[in-house]
Amino acid sequence: MNRGEIWLINLDPAIGKEIRKTRPAVIVNDDAIGILPLRVIVPIARWKDSYSIAPWMVKLVPNSENNLEKISSADCFQVRSVSKERFVKKIGALSVDIMKKITNSLAIVLAIEYWAKI
Repeated sequence: MNRGEIWLINLDPAIGKEIRKTRPAVIVNDDAIGILPLRVIVPIARWKDSYSIAPWMVKLVPNSENNLEKISSADCFQVRSVSKERFVKKIGALSVDIMKKITNSLAIVLAIEYWAKI
């Protein structure tokens, strides 16, 4: 389970507006960090054109590398740490360019640039 891989992950039970059910998600944590059986993931959802204005949504177009079935979005606002026990099966992987976009979106969500300047 490495950074950039897309896995089918069981996100239930969920509470409130948390993204739920078994769905694809991309691993975003650094492979060299962590000894706990956890991974930091960004869930993947169906793309909607209205997402194009949201800086935390990264559009994912299906290809032979990611093996997604439809145009999707990485929802960086729903980033979370999950147990490896929730991982069902590997689907594919994202390109370095797409992972850079996801990293930038995570920086926006987490205000990393702002805090790094203090």
